[in-house]
Amino acid sequence: MESPRDINIQISSGTIVKGLFFVLLAWLLFVLKDLVLVVLTAVVIASAAEPPTQWFIRRGISRVFSVVVVYLVLAAILAGVVYTFIPLLLRDTSSFLSSVPTYIDKVSLWNPFGEGVADSSKVVATNFADGITQSKMAIQSTTQDSSIQSIIDTIDDTLSRVSEGFVQTASSIFGGILGFVLIAVLSFYLAVQEDGVEKFLRIVTPLSRERYILDLWKRTQKKIGLWMQGQLVLALLVGVLVFLGLTVLGIKNALLFAALAALLEIIPLFGPIIAAIPAVASAYSDGGASVGLLVVGLYLIIHQFENHLIYPLVVTKIVGVPPILVILSLLVGFKLAGFLGIVLSVPASVILVEMLDDVARRKTSHS
Repeated sequence: MESPRDINIQISSGTIVKGLFFVLLAWLLFVLKDLVLVVLTAVVIASAAEPPTQWFIRRGISRVFSVVVVYLVLAAILAGVVYTFIPLLLRDTSSFLSSVPTYIDKVSLWNPFGEGVADSSKVVATNFADGITQSKMAIQSTTQDSSIQSIIDTIDDTLSRVSEGFVQTASSIFGGILGFVLIAVLSFYLAVQEDGVEKFLRIVTPLSRERYILDLWKRTQKKIGLWMQGQLVLALLVGVLVFLGLTVLGIKNALLFAALAALLEIIPLFGPIIAAIPAVASAYSDGGASVGLLVVGLYLIIHQFENHLIYPLVVTKIVGVPPILVILSLLVGFKLAGFLGIVLSVPASVILVEMLDDVARRKTSHS
């Protein structure tokens, strides 16, 4: 009978130190996750600003001035959208939500949940519409009276009316005012610096993996920047087409439905379908089945135009990420980090696809 063998497991002090280091690093990342999200978002925005910055640089303009121009143009666009479209959008939103109880009554035969759910939906829609109306009136009064004191008073009055959930929503979207400012400042700093993102990666990357990480980033940086530009172009085109089509058909609240269609373009496959539902319901309620079918046809035409022309040229060929992976990354990103998670989800998918391609190439080369 053989004597049992002694099994000796030896763990070196270096292994223990490395294990403790990774545990400490994971703990720090968890504690500082908000700051990590801010930094990563700044990196993505700086990457998105790189293509237009290079366009100015190729025309003999200095990098600093090019970045300043890009950020000023972006700020001007955002300010113009807020000043011009937000009051109109709030008006359409308030009008649509005020009509939701009527829509629910007209489609009550399709309601599989019973009258209780329909009644509660009416109450929620009515309360939400009242809140939107108050916000709209506050913004309109702000734009009509330009004195500093009146603006301050209006802002204070508006904030006092806003529901408690608004603070939580703003916090989840921007991580607070400080987080928003940090994102803007860090992204600007990284964009101004020559190879600013690469320098940042050299600081946080182990020396043994530095070459691969930098090569991976150079391959994905261009895709990330072009994806964000392509997504903006796609959203703008779809929003304009939906607005023009609904306006021609005489559908109320066309601006709201167009903004919803543009916003949901970030979700492949299902985004346009979700965006079409309220527009079709509104058209059916106001004009009957014939108008509802016309709106369905409009969205189908735009969807086909998008799938066969815009999306393949603008997004798929640039990024090369399967739509199902984009959807999963959006869901995971939103679950883990809210709005910032959505911003980071597609860039993370691009990096993941590039890494998987590298693994596949290594397997092929060794086979």
